[in-house]
Amino acid sequence: MQRLEGRVALVTGALRGIGLAAAERLLSEGAVVVLTDLPDPGAAEVAAVLGRLGPSARYLQLNVAQEADWQAAAAQVRADHGRLDVMVANAGTDCTARVEDITLADWHRVMAVNVDGLFLGVKHCAPLMEETGRTTRGGSSVIAISSIMGIVGIADAAAYNTSKGAVRLFCKAVAIEFAQKRMPIRVNSVHPGFVRTHLLEQGMAGWVEKGMGESVEALMAGLGATTPMGRIAEPDEIAPAIAFLASDDASYVTGAELVVDGGWTAQ
Repeated sequence: MQRLEGRVALVTGALRGIGLAAAERLLSEGAVVVLTDLPDPGAAEVAAVLGRLGPSARYLQLNVAQEADWQAAAAQVRADHGRLDVMVANAGTDCTARVEDITLADWHRVMAVNVDGLFLGVKHCAPLMEETGRTTRGGSSVIAISSIMGIVGIADAAAYNTSKGAVRLFCKAVAIEFAQKRMPIRVNSVHPGFVRTHLLEQGMAGWVEKGMGESVEALMAGLGATTPMGRIAEPDEIAPAIAFLASDDASYVTGAELVVDGGWTAQ
């Protein structure tokens, strides 16, 4: 029997990068996966992903920073599936700038997606996840994708650093709250190092535009060189950590931070 057979998972920011890799891994473990992202359900990008992933993949349009979208998504998952075992809060955005150059609008944009999106997801999915969690040994599982930048500071990324630090502490606070209230929902954060994703490429492009690097390729190579394992990660190297936390193998794991960074934070 597959670890997630009969389970239902919702993944935000699921059309590319770590979100897509997580959806693929959860599907391979037997789950029905509801992919969510910004594009309209009729978009060619959505059709291509669903066509590749197969019949156990579903799609809902979701802007994680909008409470009404989360209310609608939670209601739709309840109506369609009657349960929600796993929520992977992966959607994120970045702002590459010196702190004195960050606009208040950009600061609020990063917090809205990276922090508000997680809060709203947990708030509106928790009732169904609590009901579902009482039917399995390991309960339900919230997995928030933070970052090594939620643990250590990096120059020219103050908004992103702050948001990912907030994700880390939100998970710990809610994990304790749910555990003490005997709500069967585990809450953990995953902290990837540098991963070859569109978001990282966008960040590197921002550095190049601001004269902080020669090219995206050179900056990516430099990040790999600063990592003890000598390279940056691929999204499918983060997905197994997510699948572990989603499964009953992690039934006694809550409030934890799982770092997957090629040794970067061990330096």
